[in-house]
Amino acid sequence: MQEQLERKFAELYGESAEPARVFFAPGRVNLIGEHTDYNGGYVFPAALSLGTAMIIRKRADRRIRLASLNFEAAVELEDADSIQYDAQHDWANYPKAVLFHLQKRGYRFGGYDVLFGGNLPNGAGLSSSASIEVVTGYGFLRMEGAEPDPVQLAQICQEAENQFIGVNCGIMDQFAVAVGRKDHAILLQCGTLKHDLVPFRAAGHKLVIGNTNKRRGLADSEYNRRRAQCEEAVRSLRGRYPTLELLAELDAASFESAAESIADDVVRKRARHVVEENARVLASVEALKRDDLVRFGRLMIQSHASLRDLYEVSCRELDVMVEAALNVDGVLGSRMTGAGFGGCTVSLVRDEAVERFVREVGSTYRQETGLEPEFIVAEIGDGAREITA
Repeated sequence: MQEQLERKFAELYGESAEPARVFFAPGRVNLIGEHTDYNGGYVFPAALSLGTAMIIRKRADRRIRLASLNFEAAVELEDADSIQYDAQHDWANYPKAVLFHLQKRGYRFGGYDVLFGGNLPNGAGLSSSASIEVVTGYGFLRMEGAEPDPVQLAQICQEAENQFIGVNCGIMDQFAVAVGRKDHAILLQCGTLKHDLVPFRAAGHKLVIGNTNKRRGLADSEYNRRRAQCEEAVRSLRGRYPTLELLAELDAASFESAAESIADDVVRKRARHVVEENARVLASVEALKRDDLVRFGRLMIQSHASLRDLYEVSCRELDVMVEAALNVDGVLGSRMTGAGFGGCTVSLVRDEAVERFVREVGSTYRQETGLEPEFIVAEIGDGAREITA
């Protein structure tokens, strides 16, 4: 990908005495802990070896030119001080958002020619948006001589997506992309940002990501609706717990003793998922530390059932892929990953079953949905960084 980026960069922007530099930020897969992040709970994501690269070079003026190998539209800005949201700028609103919010923090930027290129499927739930946000912030700060703090960078990128883009995402995606470490997953407490890098010891097994290629058309609107429902649940529960701020502050027993105070059945289901999923994250980390991958897989299966039945963010395509995966001998667990309504599944598969998994799950999925799936045997990689020769 880097050679292709460099060729296209030269084609778009020509030669210059200024050196071009290349930065990279990964995508992420969440192993377990879905829709807990904005509820102050635990998540367990890992950075991927796939992601977004950015090649960038200083200009003599203050103009900023943004282009991408993955999208046709290119954008030219007079300077970083005049950034505004523009629906016609499509994908480029994400890097613009980060620059806008970095400037709110007091950073200032000169002019740059920039080209992005990624190998993450867009809209698949592998955090392509967080990847482009973090690589923008990391690369621009490094170009200006700053050394980005990964946690602060994640917070700024989340703020940018919340306020500039208008998607009320939690911190998980940006945090995993900025902080990730090779062969480790991140146990992150989203309310406090306390985190622990946990070695992902799964010898003899692979994580296989299955892309349904079902576009997540409802994801943003339904995501915001689920978040509002969780906030409604907290308000209802304050009759019993007056200081309650976020659902994940409750353990299962505390929730059950007060669940009937949530009058709306649907809102109660949403809250139950959050509380139980939060407990599943901690149980899964303990299972991993004990090298109990069978238990880890069972928790993945329970997570998907809860996302399907209680939080109702799965869809037929995800369910078909998970069910097909669980029918393959050698699969320990499978679940949807990401916001839902399409996107990807993640499955824990014994090494010797991977080829059969791809063949059989792919065949069943094509027959049941008429869509063509993609499969990625995932490697857990490092977070945001500069790529040097």
